[in-house]
Amino acid sequence: MPYEPPERLNIADYFLDARVREGRGDRPALLSDEGTLSYGDVRVLANRFAGVLVGSGLEPEQRVLIALPDGPAYVGALFGTLKAGGVVVMVNPGLPAAEIQYFLEYTRARIVVAHRESAAAFRVAAAASRFVKRVLVSGEDLEAALAAAAPEWETFPAHRDDPAVWLFSGGTTGRPKAVVQTHRAFANTTDCYARQVIGYTERDITLSVPKLYFGYATGSNLLFPFAAGGTAALFPEAATPETLFRRIAQFRPTVLVNVPTMINRMVSHPDAARQDLSSLRVCTSAGEALPAELYHRWKDTFGVELLDGLGTAEMWHIFISNRPGAVRPGTLGTVVPGFEVRVKDDAGQDVAPGETGWLWVRGGSRAIAYWQQMEKTEKGFRGEWYVSGDLIRRDADGFIHLVDRKSNMIISGGENIYPAEVENVLMRHARVADAAVIGVPSERWGETVKAIVVRRDAAASEDELIAFCRDQLARYKCPTSVDFVDAIPRNPSGKILKTVLREPYWQGRDRRVS
Repeated sequence: MPYEPPERLNIADYFLDARVREGRGDRPALLSDEGTLSYGDVRVLANRFAGVLVGSGLEPEQRVLIALPDGPAYVGALFGTLKAGGVVVMVNPGLPAAEIQYFLEYTRARIVVAHRESAAAFRVAAAASRFVKRVLVSGEDLEAALAAAAPEWETFPAHRDDPAVWLFSGGTTGRPKAVVQTHRAFANTTDCYARQVIGYTERDITLSVPKLYFGYATGSNLLFPFAAGGTAALFPEAATPETLFRRIAQFRPTVLVNVPTMINRMVSHPDAARQDLSSLRVCTSAGEALPAELYHRWKDTFGVELLDGLGTAEMWHIFISNRPGAVRPGTLGTVVPGFEVRVKDDAGQDVAPGETGWLWVRGGSRAIAYWQQMEKTEKGFRGEWYVSGDLIRRDADGFIHLVDRKSNMIISGGENIYPAEVENVLMRHARVADAAVIGVPSERWGETVKAIVVRRDAAASEDELIAFCRDQLARYKCPTSVDFVDAIPRNPSGKILKTVLREPYWQGRDRRVS
């Protein structure tokens, strides 16, 4: 039966207060360098945050912009905002000043919660904002205000369809657009994915490569373990292989929340074979498709199950996933219970198994809309369905393969070329550490294929890599040129910034995407 949440639902109660009512108040909820906080401790912290926010002028349905490093204060601010009836807006605390100004004006946030190390830029932007009432700074005035606040707070009786969190989509090209998500969505995906696919329990300890301001990590490294009475381990610094190996040794997690870029860096680390990842029962991957070759390298190196999956901000979190004990490498897995996925052509008709088409998905986690983006809302949200820009195909066994994003597709001489297919081939080459494929202008063909490669071995040559691709791909799909670089630009979640890569070659000219 589909999950049906109660009409009155505040996810601060669903994920936090309910654990205390169940008698789990003394169980560990958070692990960090600041020590261990129990569920009772986190509830009091969230209650104090709610009091401070309301005392600072927050009213129900107003936005609070949280720009904090991962740690207890982040969790307290998130749940405190929800308890006060506010709406959470999560952003990267390291944003440059111009982007901070954009987010404040776009979201009309009334209160900003920042950290002292990055507070100066937020204060400057807030001073120019028509909407911000107050900037609360962790490490300065915030702790004193929290200490003075009451430890009890009556959680706001939100409706299940009230906005709860704004997530952001489209950050690889242009300005991010806000996806307005409801309390219902977070409870629904927790039931469908966290409980029925990953099987979170109170014995689990989670650790994440992406930070909490990404919806993927908000779920997998906070809400999902909290729903089960488990424990989330948090650290503030950026993830590197060295940091992750150290934090895994420190916290001994059972669930690692990962992305393909970091999976590649971890297995390629010179000390990888000497690392002890035996505490892990599972590692998840999302953000980009996981090549089968990378799956096998991870499994051979660490002996840990690796589950690739696909989710979007518009459907909050993962709705296609491989299952523990039933992984098919190179695929996204199968549809998560409670969701329905169809593969359709341009006319909206279902395509046959094995054929490529557009991803249509429906389920109880669909967002309300894109904020101030009616045209894109009407295009993406069609009744119960969300229509993404993802091209997929479903095989005869029901496993779903991610072909590519519509915006990445290269059209060369009338042929459609999916960069992900070429990238997967390049990544199998022993001398390639990282690779991206883009279309560049061609007078003859319109576009032609270019590979951007980070070498693992300086001896790797353009001719060698092109020949390697021609052994495994149709000739029209193969790169006609290769550029070697020190690093491929990615956003903080690990997605390749294809627009950044293409810009020098297109020099401001419009690139048609059909």
